Amino acid sequence: MTDETRRSATTQPSTTPTPSQSSTAQPSGVRTPTQQQDKGSSSTGRGLSAGRLPAVRFSARDLLNVAIFAVIYFVIVFAIAMLGIVSPLVMLFTLPLSAIAAGVPYLLFLTRVRHAGMVALFGTVLALLFLMVGHPWQSTLLTIVLGLIGEFVLAAGRYRSKWAAIWTYVVFSAWFAGPWIPFFLDPAEYIRGRGTESMGASYMHDFAQVVTVPAVLIMVAATVICGLLGALLGTALLSKHFRKAGLA
Repeated sequence: MTDETRRSATTQPSTTPTPSQSSTAQPSGVRTPTQQQDKGSSSTGRGLSAGRLPAVRFSARDLLNVAIFAVIYFVIVFAIAMLGIVSPLVMLFTLPLSAIAAGVPYLLFLTRVRHAGMVALFGTVLALLFLMVGHPWQSTLLTIVLGLIGEFVLAAGRYRSKWAAIWTYVVFSAWFAGPWIPFFLDPAEYIRGRGTESMGASYMHDFAQVVTVPAVLIMVAATVICGLLGALLGTALLSKHFRKAGLA
């Protein structure tokens, strides 16, 4: 063998894979489970950091939760509002209290929210329920819009923030202004259209004297404040449910 042949034989790299190399080699284009998991985690993180809402998808349990809690909320508010037949003054005082009482089931509902769209759907179902018992269309529209706003408030906390849940209910509680929109537009026509004649002349007289635009505005503001109190009460009573749901 010549010197030139020896030199080429010693400088040529070996192409035979070692056992460690052959055991760890992967075909090109094939990701390991760890790589796939890392990619999924990074894409999820990008989606959350971009502020996008999760995909809207409803399971049968989601729809059942919306229906059950919307009915519970409706019954509580409707039952307390019926106390208004005692007198117009009682009506103005009891409506804000219903926001406190209804805060507990609403906050319990939020612990079951797992997907985008459930809060907005809740507002839509509740708006239709109140429409069936005589609320004006303006109230229906306002309730639906506030449900959508509440959806974005809860999404801002990534559906896992206790304070986002609290402010979601505070915002939604502003729907109590909806039934009074026709009153703000024409108080006299509102009183005639409510059928208060059947309540008697004394009730109509008290209604006209007590239920004024400033009084209703104060009542609506008090209702929003009571919404905050109801949300705080709900989180206190349901602290175990909030911890279980991962809301902090």
